[in-house]
Amino acid sequence: MKKRIIDVLMVIFGAFIFAVGINVFVIPSDLGEGGVTGVTIILYYLFGWSTGLVSIILNSILLVVGYKFLDKTTTLYTIVAVASHSLFLQLTQDWSIHSDELTVNAVFGGIFAGVGIGIIVRAGGTTAGTVILARIANKYLDWNISYALLFFDLIVAFGSVFVIGVEKLMFTIILLYVGTKVMEFIIEGLNPKKAVTIISTKHDQIAARVNAAMDRGVTVLTGYGYFTKASKEILYIVISKQEVSQLKKIVQFEDPAAFITIHDVRDVFGEGFIDMSKP
Repeated sequence: MKKRIIDVLMVIFGAFIFAVGINVFVIPSDLGEGGVTGVTIILYYLFGWSTGLVSIILNSILLVVGYKFLDKTTTLYTIVAVASHSLFLQLTQDWSIHSDELTVNAVFGGIFAGVGIGIIVRAGGTTAGTVILARIANKYLDWNISYALLFFDLIVAFGSVFVIGVEKLMFTIILLYVGTKVMEFIIEGLNPKKAVTIISTKHDQIAARVNAAMDRGVTVLTGYGYFTKASKEILYIVISKQEVSQLKKIVQFEDPAAFITIHDVRDVFGEGFIDMSKP
């Protein structure tokens, strides 16, 4: 229950940050946005319709259509996010800062949107709209959520060119890109992982030192050199980015002739990393 309350508060906070970004940076600069928010902003430019009211109506329709793709907890958090975002859009509509620089507004609009949506998604919710489509793509196609969201948002953004013009569209694309990178940073965290493959004749010594000094598990794979046909033991290790230097020192000490490849890893589940049961 304590975790549920914290998650709900985080969803509300994320919705507030997102709404502030729209009202303070996006709308005053006549920029567009992606997803339902983008449609809401366009309708505001054309007819002066309330962004908060239009947002909750459109998002509610999409939530009804897409709820079956979300679990109960995500659906609850999404309802909270949609209601909070619409409320904060209304409450902060008169907030402003003095800035006529489009680049600054586009960048900070993207930062606020990325932080807001990232907090909501990390807490287990969505802002409905294209975020639902992004989560569906993540669930069934294994797409990265932030880039799936960028894909769907760009479709809406390009459609807004007839209202905001080509120049403002270009700044909108900058806004969406910045928002995507910031959201990715918020969702995936500060601690990226690395997968390391080591081919060495002294694999036993290296594995033993990694276990003892780094407290990391080591998987030993069996392979062979295509040209020599000689069998080889291959070590596979997943570590944090900060541990790469220590691992390199261990390998260099044991076998300076070892062959090493290091790859970026986006998601790591299992003992010592993330519990797979968590969203």
